[in-house]
Amino acid sequence: MAFSADELRVLRRALAIALHPSTADDEDVSTCLRLAHSVDEAVHESARLRDFLLADLARYRAALPGTVAGYLPLLEEALGAGYQPAPDDLAALRALRGNAVAADLLARCRVLAERAVRAKLAGRQAATEPARATVPASRTRLHALPGGGDAAEERRPAGPGPDRRPATP
Repeated sequence: MAFSADELRVLRRALAIALHPSTADDEDVSTCLRLAHSVDEAVHESARLRDFLLADLARYRAALPGTVAGYLPLLEEALGAGYQPAPDDLAALRALRGNAVAADLLARCRVLAERAVRAKLAGRQAATEPARATVPASRTRLHALPGGGDAAEERRPAGPGPDRRPATP
């Protein structure tokens, strides 16, 4: 996900509001809410694109071996996006292992599948142990908090001047 310069300015301001107690004006709150809405839309679009990628991958896998030229790059892209290979993917790659790219992907998928199985087994073992507190992975809306830097500092002209110091990272 990439932010524009304006979105980064708003994000910086939102973080300043959260870190430094003072009152936030209505303009700051509305820009923070717009940024939160934009981030929500980007997350929704990302999920939609992921669903499309996985459906496309299943279509290509079902049409193998004729679609090997499309299936292998699509699987590689899905793996790069965090996809855990399914047993059908492993079976398809075993059938295509005469292809060098398929053989490489099969080795990569075996490693990922093994990690997933180990994590699952560790989860079952942990279920027999006393439960530890975990933080739920929920997505909540951004709410403006009281605080932040001087609003006049944000609205100063961005030109060189005698009282203008370079911004620190």
